[in-house]
Amino acid sequence: MTKVTRTSQRKSDHVRINLEEDVRSGLTTGLEAIRFKHVALPELDLQEVDTTSTFFGKTLSAPILISSMTGGALDVTPINRRLAEAAQQTRIAMGVGSQRAALEDDRFVSSFQVRDLAPDIILFANLGAVQLNYGLTPDDCKRAVEMIDADALILHLNPLQEALQPEGDTNFSGLLRKIESVCSTLGKPVIAKEVGWGISGEVARKLVEAGVAAIDVAGAGGTSWSQVEMHRALSENQAELAGSFIAWGLPTVHAVQDVRSALPDTPLIASGGIRDGIDLAKCIALGANLGGMAGQFLKAAAQSSEAVVDRIHLTRKQLQLTMFATSSAAIVELDTTRLSR
Repeated sequence: MTKVTRTSQRKSDHVRINLEEDVRSGLTTGLEAIRFKHVALPELDLQEVDTTSTFFGKTLSAPILISSMTGGALDVTPINRRLAEAAQQTRIAMGVGSQRAALEDDRFVSSFQVRDLAPDIILFANLGAVQLNYGLTPDDCKRAVEMIDADALILHLNPLQEALQPEGDTNFSGLLRKIESVCSTLGKPVIAKEVGWGISGEVARKLVEAGVAAIDVAGAGGTSWSQVEMHRALSENQAELAGSFIAWGLPTVHAVQDVRSALPDTPLIASGGIRDGIDLAKCIALGANLGGMAGQFLKAAAQSSEAVVDRIHLTRKQLQLTMFATSSAAIVELDTTRLSR
């Protein structure tokens, strides 16, 4: 099996496992401990509660991001296209999965190209940061952005996942300097994102000092990629090794608070186990500018674009009702003053 085929097969495996297996983290996000102060007299008309927000200069109907999930395999192309159709219809943001396979083989480029269906959305390209130590160049990063006419590039950080993959790339040495090179030459914003174990304030500060424009904490409490890799393991020992990290990581709430404290003005995306619009509202109140969700949209996209639209509308309505019940007329009013002490 060639390197390209292995990459594509891994993408197909990841989608299948996420749809069919229990891959939840052994940790919780911490969001279950956050409470809003209910306002019995909000002095608002629900119809005028405004969920719109902006990110990187574009207006969204709500601060919702369809988090990066898939691409790089021909059998997952319909999923990305359904997600894009739904994002365009509902005016929210979307990220694609790692485009490494498409850089290796042009056959997979079409699995990421969704601009024809979603000309107006905020769209994020995506590559693994560690690949900068394995031949990926700043020019390749530009190719990934141009490939899908993206507004920004996500460089995802996944050291533990790579370490648990039989074919993983584990040399993360000197990576910050190479990320800095990408940031200085790309001509588009770069977002640093974990994949489900969280980014601390200390690491986030180093990334921003290197030129990263936004942080997606992708905290623990949702999908655990160690559990995903456990289901891909080639031996019992390998499966046990992956499974032992089920409770690893920085929970989403802690990551959001830590990064926001370290970087008060940096655009911040909260993701990792956000289940609904109420969880999203909690993350916004804690300081996030955007909330990323993946699992529920992936399951919906396996059915139809209409199912994704329905899920987005439900999430937005949950957010709007939370705002209404906390007397928050606009997203900017949804802050820590709305939380119970």
